[in-house]
Amino acid sequence: MTKSQILAALAEKTNLTKKDVTSVLDAMAELGYSEVKKSGEYLVPGFGKMVKVKRKARKGRNPMTGEEIKIPAKTVVKFRLSKAAKDSVA
Repeated sequence: MTKSQILAALAEKTNLTKKDVTSVLDAMAELGYSEVKKSGEYLVPGFGKMVKVKRKARKGRNPMTGEEIKIPAKTVVKFRLSKAAKDSVA
């Protein structure tokens, strides 16, 4: 589904306008980003959680030349699906 299809479906199910649904989803995304940055995780009920993870520095290879390169340490965000989401799809 595209974003506009999701907004239309949610607006129809909740009897809200598309504009209201858009503002709710945008606010939820902003809250998620700020919460992950601040505390390291953000729970999305029924779906899973966004988690901030620190990656160690590692060695890699340049696929063009085969030369070994250093990949620096960095922080990334991962999404872990909840058991309920996995079970409902499987």
